Parts: sequence; C-alpha cells; structure tokens
Amino acid sequence: MTARRLPLSGVRVLELGNYIAAPTTGRMLADFGAEVIKVERPETGDELRSWRLKEGTTSMLYRTINRNKKSVVLDLRSDEGRASALELVRRSDIVLENFRPGTIEKWGLGPDVLEDANPDIVLVRISAFGQSGPMSERPGFAAVAEGYSGFRELVGDPDRPPVRVGVSIGDSIAGMQAAFGAVMMLFDRQRQKITGAAEAVVGSDHSFEGEGPLADRTVDVALNEAMFSVMESLVPDYSAFGETRTRTGGRMEGIAPSNGYLCAGGKSVVIAGNGDGIFKRLMTAVDRPDLGEDPELQTNAARWDRREELDEAIGAWCAKRDVAEVVETLESAGVPAGPIYTAEDLVVDEQLAARGMIQHLDVSTGEETLSDVAFPGITPVIGGASISIDHLGPDLGEHTAEVLEQLGGQPPERD
Repeated sequence: MTARRLPLSGVRVLELGNYIAAPTTGRMLADFGAEVIKVERPETGDELRSWRLKEGTTSMLYRTINRNKKSVVLDLRSDEGRASALELVRRSDIVLENFRPGTIEKWGLGPDVLEDANPDIVLVRISAFGQSGPMSERPGFAAVAEGYSGFRELVGDPDRPPVRVGVSIGDSIAGMQAAFGAVMMLFDRQRQKITGAAEAVVGSDHSFEGEGPLADRTVDVALNEAMFSVMESLVPDYSAFGETRTRTGGRMEGIAPSNGYLCAGGKSVVIAGNGDGIFKRLMTAVDRPDLGEDPELQTNAARWDRREELDEAIGAWCAKRDVAEVVETLESAGVPAGPIYTAEDLVVDEQLAARGMIQHLDVSTGEETLSDVAFPGITPVIGGASISIDHLGPDLGEHTAEVLEQLGGQPPERD
C-alpha cells in the first residue's frame, strides 16, 4: 500500500453500476484515491464476476476493472437496501450508475430522492442513449451503441461485414468521459466553496450554483454519444462534401502508407510512413527508392490512390525479415514503426516495466490464490511512474459490514 497522497483522497463515490462502463469510471476514480463503494446485488453480484471466467468464481476481468474498490451487498429493490443506500448517499460526493433509464427511479432512488438525502451530491449516469430523447428508454450494450455512433461501420475490411474490436471500447470510452464529468463537477463545486457562487458563474453559462434540481447538475453519458464524439470529421466531411467513409482494414482513410504488415516468423509490425519526408526514408529503407522519388507519390492524397502498390512493396520487404530486424531498420531510418504486441510481449516489455505499467499481485479466483499475476498499471502517470494498485477487485460483499457500520447504514442480519 502506498503512503503517497492521491489527488482524489477524501472523495467518496457510491457506485451502483455493473458490467464495464460505470465500473470503469469507478475504477479511474478509485485509482487516484477516491473511496469507491461498489454496491452489488445479493448472491450473484456484478455479472462481470462470471465474464471470461477461467476457473473459480471471480474472473480476472472483474478483479481488474473493480480494483481499489470496496464491495457492499445491498438489495436496492428492498426497503432495507434502499434505506442503507440513502445513508451512504448522505455521506458521499458522487453517485454513479449505469442502469437503464428509469431503473433507479423505480427503486425509489431517483434524482429527487438523492437530492433530498444530499443536496451537494453529484450524479453520474451512463446509459445506451442518454436520459432524454426518443431512444432513451431502450436498453443496449456498447456493441449496439457502437453501431449507432458510426464507429462500427469503419472497423474491418471493405469487402466483409463490420467487425468489433477486441475490447469493450464503447464502455471504456464512456467510462472515461463519465470520470471526467464527475471530476469536472467536483471541481466546480469546490471552486464555488472557495470563491462564492456569484463569482463562480462569471464568464460561464454552465457553472452550477449548488442550487436547483439535481437533474440540472447531472453528468449524462450516452454510450452512442461517447463513441460518436471520437469519430473525428466523419459527419463534417459528409455534410460539407457528401463523402461517406468506408472500412479500410488496417489503414486509415486518406493516409498512406500506414498499415500492419506480416513479418517472417508470423508476427506483425505497424508502420506509419505517411509523412512526406518519412515516406521517402521508408521507401529507401525497404529497398524501393524509386517509389520514394516518384513525383506522383509526393502527397498523401496521391499515395492513398496507390496504397495497394505501396503496401505490396512494404509487405514484401517485411515478409523476408523478422519483427526485430524490421523495427531496428526502420527506427534507424527515422520511420515510426513498432511490433504488434500480444499479451506475451506486454508482460515482458521494458518500457511498460520502467513506468510501473505491469504490476504483479496475488489474486484469488474464489477457490484458490494465484501468485504473482500481472495486471495493467494505473494511468495517467503522475510523478514519473504508475501509482501502485492498492488491491484488486474485492470479493462479493467483502466490505458490507465495515462500510455500513462506519457510515451509519445497518448491516444485514446474519443467521
């Protein structure tokens, strides 16, 4: 356990969410010192406990995404669970949830009730399509939201159906935006305490004054909007020029050469030779200076038109060399390139190790304890190296008695 003071020390978060989006938000806040109390349903807990379960009762996925948190078991559908939750709300700074819109209202924990319990509370809500609009009540995981955002249409090869990336990117990006929103609202609240509400609103139409309905101070993150926000100029290009982008496989639309290439031995590299000067150096390095000097290939737009030819030349050169030789040669030539890592590569990477990005901890599967298991470190880095993980995702209900006794709730009756 680190003795270092973390920037969110003293902040308490009540996490009512499950799966990946809201727990990602809670994880980010917990990583930097917030006390995150994760409320889980009786018996089963967060469904993530059984996702990608290899053995035992609790997955590495759950242990990773819910690190540095406390687990409390409450039945929010019951009067007792609701009462205990409200006691926690009274002593918290943030309430975080990612249920289908209307769910916490149905349980008697809607914004009006939360505000009555704690007028200063910050409410962060994550849902498929947001808390308003004609689609707000629809359920939906990130996979669906990625389709609605335009993101999925651009992933994969042009002659095949769209594919999904190998992680829950929609949930993760929404979780990051929710964490930013939570800290943003805490900052505004603290600024008002220091400067006074009258000064806080100067120059801003959006600074809240600590008064009025909680709905006006709620961070409302929609999965589809979170993904839409990273689509760069997709819509402006269509609106201005009628351009409809299509899938380009490992390439990026309008940028060439930039792709992944298979090397000898079966592993791959990614090479970004799309800058005008870089392109010439790349072509010299791959023994094709004729392409580097070709007057028709001196701009990105022109190279994009001949991308197949360029990728064929680079691919043929890479296929005769292993990854290490390719990377060393291109780095010496000043061409951005690097291996495409697998998990096996990540756990021994010197750069990640130097910054504390691979951290080894003992972890329970629920049936046995595995020693010295590698987990990803905490980002972003503050002070030169990743903050040490305090503890992995807790066992179900591990902190129920402790939290409810300390914060005024009633622990569940024991047999």
